Amino acid sequence: MRSVICGANGTMGKLLQQRLEKDIVGLVSVDGLNGVPRTFAELGDVAPEMVFDFSHHTAIFDVTDYAVKNRCGLVVATTGHTEEEKAAIYAAAKTVPVFYAGNMSLGIAVLCSLAKQTAQSFPDADIEIVEIHHNRKVDAPSGTAKMLFEAIKEARPHATANCGRSGEGKRQPGEVGISALRMGNIVGIHEVHITTASQQITLRHEAFDRGMFADGAAKAGVFLQGKPAGLYNMTDLLEEN
Repeated sequence: MRSVICGANGTMGKLLQQRLEKDIVGLVSVDGLNGVPRTFAELGDVAPEMVFDFSHHTAIFDVTDYAVKNRCGLVVATTGHTEEEKAAIYAAAKTVPVFYAGNMSLGIAVLCSLAKQTAQSFPDADIEIVEIHHNRKVDAPSGTAKMLFEAIKEARPHATANCGRSGEGKRQPGEVGISALRMGNIVGIHEVHITTASQQITLRHEAFDRGMFADGAAKAGVFLQGKPAGLYNMTDLLEEN
């Protein structure tokens, strides 16, 4: 799988390089450090089969243009995309296979499935999502928290998100609270609390090593090989496995 990594000089880009090794035919990083090209244009023609994006969500227009131009698969491992940026991802998926997930962890995919199942089993329960990350994370709530909310919304189509609850006003029917905490060097903790008047179920996933995201991205690339154009996610990967 001839692979290009965008965001190659970042922490995740370096971890992914360790996973892909001999499959790498090109690296791109906007900082240009270590002799890595700053742009895809500087990279030249390397005939990629797969592009992995571990850069920044604002780079998605260049990333999708490159994937479409080269007719290769695309694994989007960045989060925090605006609606306009998401539109670029969806547009690319009409031409090439695109893997897009708010979290590249297989464990989080299982957590989303369990959250949906539990929300279905307790239709009247209050649901709260709590996500905790290191103090350098920029976007809040996390892409994973949004994934969890969307999974719950599949079971409760009329659910609404209340991000960062504050001020007066009691909880509204169908409301799902989402809280974000930023502290220390925590890789990532996500909890879903499903609570009725008589009992509570708490689902929790904790990441110990960022390498799991690189592992998930590498598996996503393998999954995309030979797939037709379309938008894929962790649920698709789990179902195939």
